[in-house]
Amino acid sequence: MTNTIDTAAAATTIEVLHIGGPTVRFAYGDLTFLTDPTFDEPTDYPGPVTLYKLNGPAVPAAAVGPIDVVLLSHDQHADNLDAAGRALLPSVEHVLSTPDAAGRIEGVRGLANWESIQIGAVTVTGVPAQHGPDGCEPLTGVVTGFVLQADGLPTVYVSGDNASVEVVQRIADRIGRIDLAILNVGAANVDRFGDHDLTLNGRTASQASAALGDALIVPVHAEGWAHFSEHLDYLTHRFTVTGRDHLLRIPTPGEVLSLAVAS
Repeated sequence: MTNTIDTAAAATTIEVLHIGGPTVRFAYGDLTFLTDPTFDEPTDYPGPVTLYKLNGPAVPAAAVGPIDVVLLSHDQHADNLDAAGRALLPSVEHVLSTPDAAGRIEGVRGLANWESIQIGAVTVTGVPAQHGPDGCEPLTGVVTGFVLQADGLPTVYVSGDNASVEVVQRIADRIGRIDLAILNVGAANVDRFGDHDLTLNGRTASQASAALGDALIVPVHAEGWAHFSEHLDYLTHRFTVTGRDHLLRIPTPGEVLSLAVAS
């Protein structure tokens, strides 16, 4: 099923399929992208912190179709790359992630912050992400976001697991206009940093939206795992009270969300 949201004239249509958690498929510049592949059925992932997956994917890996580029924010947490997601990676020509991930997974191309790679007509730039409060990296590891640009197309920002509004502001200041942002939200919290969340919450997601100007906001990674401390109804409330709800586009897992994105 396709859910058409925007019909603005002189805009580029970008079709977004939310598969679950942080996993999104979308077409851009004659390429098909997939973010943070997670296709396992519900299970537990023991480790320094046990993660509990509650829901399976809305679309199984076998039905997702050909993928040209995987945008992997990081490889060290199962809610961003699980067993089935790892099994998918060798079939994809371009897998972009952190330099750390490139050192751990064969075939991954690591991008440092602000480093770009050209794939077809699309320039993909690695941008900062902070998976928790300042100084979190010794516990959470390094993560990355991505910015996609191509002549005549909207600029797309994929946040990865980022909790910092200041990081989003730095990206907006450096990149300039961003037209569509896929933000990992959900206020992920596993009690490692007290009340400091590992991803954007409703309040900080609204602030990140303000930093991004008029960009359409597609929130993901707010369901399907036990460590999310906020659901999308609160995020919607925060966008409403801050007057930014007209920019919010919430996808339904398993349904294609068709967005007319002005640039």
